[in-house]
Amino acid sequence: MEKETALIEAILYLEADPLDEGSLSRISGLTKDVVQAALAALESRYAHEESGVELTRIGGGILISPKKEYWNTLRERYGKKNESRLSRAAMETLSIIAYSQPITRSEIEAIRGVQADTMIRLLLDRELIREVGKKDVPGKPIQYGTTKTFLKLFRLESIADLPKLNDQEAERFERERIE
Repeated sequence: MEKETALIEAILYLEADPLDEGSLSRISGLTKDVVQAALAALESRYAHEESGVELTRIGGGILISPKKEYWNTLRERYGKKNESRLSRAAMETLSIIAYSQPITRSEIEAIRGVQADTMIRLLLDRELIREVGKKDVPGKPIQYGTTKTFLKLFRLESIADLPKLNDQEAERFERERIE
């Protein structure tokens, strides 16, 4: 089992994007049961204090990443490429989309109180959001939602892992969308 575990580790090390168990099975030529056992062995190995990495589940996939306790130290050098370039307005727009998806441009603008075209284009270009459909109202406006790139950037397994909003914040998001 050590060779199989080493193979899965090497694949995860080389891949930039999270891979699901099915993809790991196809790439490695191993059965899903063997892949699951290898992932369990890696999680056990990385759980030790002397390991600086862990398996992270993001958007239904798995990747090797620095342990959370080291990320603040490493973020300045290794995380800046994507994070530092988002302005406060872009982060505000992105958070509205993340918490309210699916959401239209006009709904975003109602919450923010300003036009959102530029921020939406920027977030689409960065592949942090995508078109997820059209709202069933006159004009059929485009609805937006977050992407796997968003989950990866913020180290979330799914959108359900977003920090919970307090009652006042949640009420603002809902009240503005209804009006």
